[in-house]
Amino acid sequence: MSEHFPDFLRAVISTTANVLLMMTLLQPKYSKKVTLLTMLGILAADLGTAVYCYLSGNLTLLAKLDIVLFAVLCFAVRPIFKDTFMQWLFSYITVQNISDAVIILSFVGSRHLPYPPYANSLLRLLLFGVFLLVLVRHVRPLYRQAVEHWTAYFAVALGLYITFTYYVLSTDDIVVMLTEQAVPLLLVIFIGLAAYGSIFLSLKNLQREYRVREENQRMQAEREYLQLAAGNMSQRLALMEEVSAQNSRAAHDRRHFNNVLQELLEQGETVEAFALLQSQNQVKHKISKVYCENPAVNAAVCHYAERAEQSGILTEIELDIPRELTVNSLELSMVVSNLLENAIAACIKQSGSKPLFIHFICRNMGRLLLEIENSCTEDTALDEDSYPVSMEEGHGIGSKSVIAFAKKYDGELIYNIENGVFRVRLLV
Repeated sequence: MSEHFPDFLRAVISTTANVLLMMTLLQPKYSKKVTLLTMLGILAADLGTAVYCYLSGNLTLLAKLDIVLFAVLCFAVRPIFKDTFMQWLFSYITVQNISDAVIILSFVGSRHLPYPPYANSLLRLLLFGVFLLVLVRHVRPLYRQAVEHWTAYFAVALGLYITFTYYVLSTDDIVVMLTEQAVPLLLVIFIGLAAYGSIFLSLKNLQREYRVREENQRMQAEREYLQLAAGNMSQRLALMEEVSAQNSRAAHDRRHFNNVLQELLEQGETVEAFALLQSQNQVKHKISKVYCENPAVNAAVCHYAERAEQSGILTEIELDIPRELTVNSLELSMVVSNLLENAIAACIKQSGSKPLFIHFICRNMGRLLLEIENSCTEDTALDEDSYPVSMEEGHGIGSKSVIAFAKKYDGELIYNIENGVFRVRLLV
């Protein structure tokens, strides 16, 4: 029995490595326990065949039985893996190609080393270890892509497998064949490694090119978004300056009016004072309301509240936004402007007797909680991320700006549509 120990050692190394290769390259469908039991069954079948052939001293029979066993196991084990049959076959053939290459390399290499039987086992262990290490650390993600596109690479794997199988089936003595055909077999292995290497290198280059192209598209989209945002910001800044100027003029006019009224009353000109008050009541001064303490947000709300009123939209606004904020006031005013602009646009789209309204409240609880509700059309929808869907070209920039603001300040942004009411909540 001791004379068969090197043979049994090689058999254990080869069968164990084949199982590990399958578990590395294939995707199990069931639990680890089921997969492990199946792999142990394959291991036992391979080892049993190897032991029988080694004890009978017929290595050629072992090589040919391995081919038959491959065909049987190919169909028997396939159901426990997720891949389609052809994907599974591609991977299974690849495992056999690796195994054949290692067996040939270890046999040829051991002929030039002392103690060939043990040198063969050592080389086989090292080569299988190198293949497994490279697959796990560097190749596996790329290999999964190759499996998904097996039609492009199947001929390579099948061609190598047919070549190895031909050499085995056409010989009467496997040892003599490996010795005499060492050079052609090494050339086949070299071609196989070059072919697989070219596949993975091309996939890696394609991945890199795709990432670069995707990054360029993202950067271009960001540049366009920033340009649009800058344009919107300029318009909003001009709006705020206009509202501020209106407030200043109104305050200036009130001061002069009060001075004149006081002078008339001091002189006892009550009739003239009364007439002045009457004329003042008939003049509609465009004096902006104060919705909150923050000037930037208040200016934006004043503008859009007036637009909503002109469009016949009922507005209810109740804001508790202090002058000093933990977020950038200008950015918050842009967010409020975008939300109100979208709300007005949603109301204007409606037709019929449905009431148009916008409810805007904000509570200050250490963090700001903004909520805007508005009526909307029945076809208003949210995407898979629960963000508004814009069907019109050039629209949707405002919503992206709001999303970017929420992400920047680690806020919570929730959109909801219920019973014809569009609701957005922002906590920052």
